[in-house]
Amino acid sequence: MSEKSIIKNSDFPVTKSRLIEDLNSGGLKSGGTIIVHSSLSSLGWVCGGPISLIQALMEIVTEKGNIVMPAHSEDYTEPSYWSNPPVDESWWDIIRKEMPAYQPEITPCRSIGIVPETFRKFPGVKRSSHPAVSFTAWGKDSDYIISDHSLNNSLGHNSPLRKIYNLKSKVLLIGVNHDRNTSLHLAEHKANFQKEKEIQGSPIIQDGKKLWLEYEDLKYDDSDFIEVGEAFENKIDYQEFNIGHTTARLLPQKQLVDFAAKWFSKNRK
Repeated sequence: MSEKSIIKNSDFPVTKSRLIEDLNSGGLKSGGTIIVHSSLSSLGWVCGGPISLIQALMEIVTEKGNIVMPAHSEDYTEPSYWSNPPVDESWWDIIRKEMPAYQPEITPCRSIGIVPETFRKFPGVKRSSHPAVSFTAWGKDSDYIISDHSLNNSLGHNSPLRKIYNLKSKVLLIGVNHDRNTSLHLAEHKANFQKEKEIQGSPIIQDGKKLWLEYEDLKYDDSDFIEVGEAFENKIDYQEFNIGHTTARLLPQKQLVDFAAKWFSKNRK
């Protein structure tokens, strides 16, 4: 959506002070841990754009807590799997050879929005080492959250998702649905159903040299995430509140993951 369209569809400008007020009304508190998924355009016209939203979150949560966001780089994956858009097979070896190596400080996020891309550049924000599905974290436990991010099973038990599960975090969905909720991938690992694996690859720096490294990962599937998210919401009390021109949901991540793992075990074949 263009900025002109966003302004036309906004009844009022959304300011940082308005965002703080709305987030406080939704139960966001100092000292907690949250993983944030957001659509900036859904908020309406935001004075200061993503910076205002990030600063509002930081002022409420404070460094006594933690803010986490996905910082995925979808083009740092095996090119033969690319589908949105695909590339010709004759390109695959060239991409594997020439794609710059993943570097947490400079590799951009891809296709997950301007808020995570802006957040990763903020002072004090740290990023995990996974070349394709990294996470960024800010706050008192940021070193713990991003540490030892496993290359294999990248969204599983040795990932930042599991670290914030241990910290009893909350999932904050701002103007987005559960198809953007990466915590549900952790539930895929915990669930008992027939799982598929795939050989992934990414360009990394090892011993000072760039190389294309292959690794095994779960073949993730988000096609039923909205369905399981709605089933969870029907079972519990959670905070849903207005923010800017959209709505947000604040949900307990551990309860969500445990519920989804059981749901996947029952409903996935």
